[in-house]
Amino acid sequence: MQTQVKEWGNSQGIRIPKNILEEANIAINDILDVNVSNGRIILVKPLRHRTLEERAEEYGGRIELDGEYDWGEKVGKEKWE
Repeated sequence: MQTQVKEWGNSQGIRIPKNILEEANIAINDILDVNVSNGRIILVKPLRHRTLEERAEEYGGRIELDGEYDWGEKVGKEKWE
């Protein structure tokens, strides 16, 4: 695929077809890192940490945090009676 650099106000810009953006998982208003290496312009979508709610969606929208965890027998200074 080829595209052309065009004037865009006082800057320059290129248009990237929708199917290319979808394949790269890039949406309108996403932030991209721009790097230049060996004369090549590289656009990278930075890793974004997901929220707890986004992670919970993977498990049907709920994360069960209730209950106790067994850490084993008490030893040393943590032991009390």
